[in-house]
Amino acid sequence: MHRESFPILKKNIIYFDNGATSLKPFEVVEAMEDYYYNYGANIHRGDYDISLKASNKYEEVRDKVKRFINADSSREIVFTGGDTLSLNMIVFGFMEDYLNEGDEVLLTKSEHASLVLPFMELAKKKKLVLKYVPLTSDHELTPQNLEATITEKTKVIAVAHITNVLGDVRDIKKITELAHQKNILVVVDGAQSVPHLKTDVKDLDVDFLTFSAHKMLGPTGVGVLYAKEKYLEAMRPILFGGGMNQYFEEDGTVEYKSIPTLFEAGTPPIAEVIGLGRAIDFLEEIGMDNIYKYEKELKEYLVKKLENNKKVILYNKKSESGILAFNLEGVFSQDTAIYLDHYNICVRAGNHCAKILKDELNIRNTCRLSLYFYNTKEEIDKLVEVLENTDELYKIII
Repeated sequence: MHRESFPILKKNIIYFDNGATSLKPFEVVEAMEDYYYNYGANIHRGDYDISLKASNKYEEVRDKVKRFINADSSREIVFTGGDTLSLNMIVFGFMEDYLNEGDEVLLTKSEHASLVLPFMELAKKKKLVLKYVPLTSDHELTPQNLEATITEKTKVIAVAHITNVLGDVRDIKKITELAHQKNILVVVDGAQSVPHLKTDVKDLDVDFLTFSAHKMLGPTGVGVLYAKEKYLEAMRPILFGGGMNQYFEEDGTVEYKSIPTLFEAGTPPIAEVIGLGRAIDFLEEIGMDNIYKYEKELKEYLVKKLENNKKVILYNKKSESGILAFNLEGVFSQDTAIYLDHYNICVRAGNHCAKILKDELNIRNTCRLSLYFYNTKEEIDKLVEVLENTDELYKIII
């Protein structure tokens, strides 16, 4: 599907590491080149044509993101350096003032470091209580387990929509309904979901949502922080500098700009934001429902094929995303990845930044195969063939 837009696929590479970052289509790179070559000025600062054009293009993407996730207002869309920075801004710009000693934050052990670590640091500083909701035997989060973990001290639920190792798709709408009945805020890490399924923040009723451009065909170095306007108005910036202030005086008098500009200090990643806008166009041209449906089809095909290999251990074959965690019996995950690389097959190996997931899986490292719409059944067949012929694995990797 649309493979012709990805020049790297002409290099005989089978790319199954989309959970780490996606490939970039020609159209996205071309849009960024157009900025650099034809109107590469700074934004919101110049009173000349190419600066005004750059400013308009940048703000057009804010409107585009607003429509893409169905936010109420473009004022709710903040451009950041990526999902990690977005989550840190929420934790240290909002939660630090919102939470008090003894308050509880609910997470799971399958969350990414970018979600867990900021809350760990804030918990030390504010004496908060971090609690991990038990997962099912299939390593999934259910609303029932979540409800059983909530107490009167629970103030925040912070979870991924789709987790980056096990790929379980959480029922975020049900989670927010449950949370809001008890005046609990919901933070959703959308890094693995926004690129793959249609996301409607109003329907889901999330309070905060974060995601990165580079996992959805866009460039590295840019992400999005969405928050309901009332919460964004209550946030403090954690970065200060040019562009986010109206004026400041020698005596310390300062007046800051309003949201969302308040949170975009300094020269922003202009070309990258423009690239994100073109990536959204690309995804919408295909259709997010079509992408999700196709990935599920590929995942089912992949699982069915690998189940026939007795040497392959599958950890999440029931999850409904395009992510599959596996190992070869008796083989270290990195050795498997190096072996696959010999055949130009790219997978991720290790703990995948979810270092406490080992408590649920009882294993520290896995191989992760993550699909996207440009992957094919023929590529899966090649992977299956290579994994069936591992007798020479150590001769190949040593």
